[in-house]
Amino acid sequence: MFLYLLGLVAFLFLYRWYRERKRVGNESDKYVYITGCDSGFGNLLARHLDKLGYRVIASCFTEKGEDELKKAASERLTTLHLDVANTDSVNKAATIIKTQVGEKGLWAVVNNAGVSVPSANCDWLTIEDYKSMLDVNLNGVIAVTLSVLQLIKKARGRVVNVASVFGRISPIGGPYAVSKYGVEAFNDSLRRNMKYFGVKVLCIEPGFFKTSVTDTEIVRKSLEKVWDKLPEEIKEEYGHDYLDKVNELMLKTLAKMPDTDLMKVVGCMEHAISAVHPRTRYSPGWDAKFFWLPLSYMPTFIADHLLLKDTVMPQKCTM
Repeated sequence: MFLYLLGLVAFLFLYRWYRERKRVGNESDKYVYITGCDSGFGNLLARHLDKLGYRVIASCFTEKGEDELKKAASERLTTLHLDVANTDSVNKAATIIKTQVGEKGLWAVVNNAGVSVPSANCDWLTIEDYKSMLDVNLNGVIAVTLSVLQLIKKARGRVVNVASVFGRISPIGGPYAVSKYGVEAFNDSLRRNMKYFGVKVLCIEPGFFKTSVTDTEIVRKSLEKVWDKLPEEIKEEYGHDYLDKVNELMLKTLAKMPDTDLMKVVGCMEHAISAVHPRTRYSPGWDAKFFWLPLSYMPTFIADHLLLKDTVMPQKCTM
């Protein structure tokens, strides 16, 4: 019986591998709009798709990002300035894209732009801290998608949303996981709505990779900035050496976790764009596949225990 099951599993994996190999083709006729191309996944994806022959529209937040990307790509690739948290900027970009793609429509939009700070314990933050990140990580994804959705429907194309394993489980305080849970919800509802129009909506849920999102120095400075603004009452609850202990723990754990091979994520993005039969969800990274996602399916008390057992406890803990 075991051998039959093993054979069935092997057959299913082989069938999926064979089915997922087929590509849509005609890359030179397909426009792909990518947000957050200054660095990281977005930058690599833009250059990778450009080499494959796609007509890439890469949006950057800075002029420096645009200039450097142009130098590294062919003349097919075009750049534009985009602040996903600004409605006027999003609409202006959509108008430019509509003119550029014409009757072909837009084959894909990749919502990659995102930020990871401020991230801190929930009681350290204000509602404004939440709003600033949600405007980029969630509202920005929704705004960009809706601004070009009719163009994607015209091409019967794809929407690729970059969420995170933290859209499945929330191990940290602050707005990051909240924003990624929101992306997951938007992705699911949009996927079902767009099915009748031939539009595929895919989600990328990376684990820890070495980008600005997981940069320990950026996270450390953000924590210190938030800590300095805290009232004395909260500092006394946690202990004045609490931040030092957190930074020490972060250097021991977070600094060692990120995977340096960003192409694992870029490869998933490219497959979502180019495969005839893309996956509904992609989970690049061994930590995503073998820790975070399994943990998200475990009973809550087990997940809580595993996530809390090595954390720094407040000085005035009442447990």
